Amino acid sequence: MSYDLAVWEGDRPLDDRQAGLIYDELYERYLESDDVSVPPAPCVVAYVEALVARYPDNADRGVVWASPPVIEEASGPIVYLLMSYGKAEEVSEWAATLAREHGLVCFDPQGECLRP
Repeated sequence: MSYDLAVWEGDRPLDDRQAGLIYDELYERYLESDDVSVPPAPCVVAYVEALVARYPDNADRGVVWASPPVIEEASGPIVYLLMSYGKAEEVSEWAATLAREHGLVCFDPQGECLRP
């Protein structure tokens, strides 16, 4: 079981509904299609590097990520984070704060809401 977040480059949506529409579009365009291989945007790479500096994505450091390595879940302007449920509260809070610090949008696809 995992808890997921989507983090992307772009202006912060006005509300959760708009964020959901943007998320759906980005997910379909960059993550769902097997035909498209787009390198992650530099700001997404920097974000993921900062994220795994605190929560490494290897088995030696404990299970945080449900699908390591994290960077493999990034394409273009978006990264999809799959966290192990046991650490989800701690990691997702920090991931959302870090996204804001990097000027990125953080969205909870399960709750269909923006993360502050």
